[in-house]
Amino acid sequence: MVVVTSGDNKGKQGRVIEVNRDKDTVIVEGINMITRHRKPSAQNPQGGIEKKEAGIHVSNVMVLDAKGNATRIGRRKNEEGKLERFAKKTGEAIK
Repeated sequence: MVVVTSGDNKGKQGRVIEVNRDKDTVIVEGINMITRHRKPSAQNPQGGIEKKEAGIHVSNVMVLDAKGNATRIGRRKNEEGKLERFAKKTGEAIK
């Protein structure tokens, strides 16, 4: 879960659907909706207007911790020696 920190959708929360590492963007469920006008085709014989999510740059979203607060992410080794992500505000591990 992430919260948008800037732009028209500032303050809205949603679940990340897809991450594009090449463009450094994420697609968040129900956020940054765009309208596509589709011509009729074999797969979509009706055509029409469809709404879908567009990408948001990763610098404009923050991860939510367990309590629902926006936080930055750090990485540290846990007791088993494996790297884990943790919330910088609370210090709790993030799954």
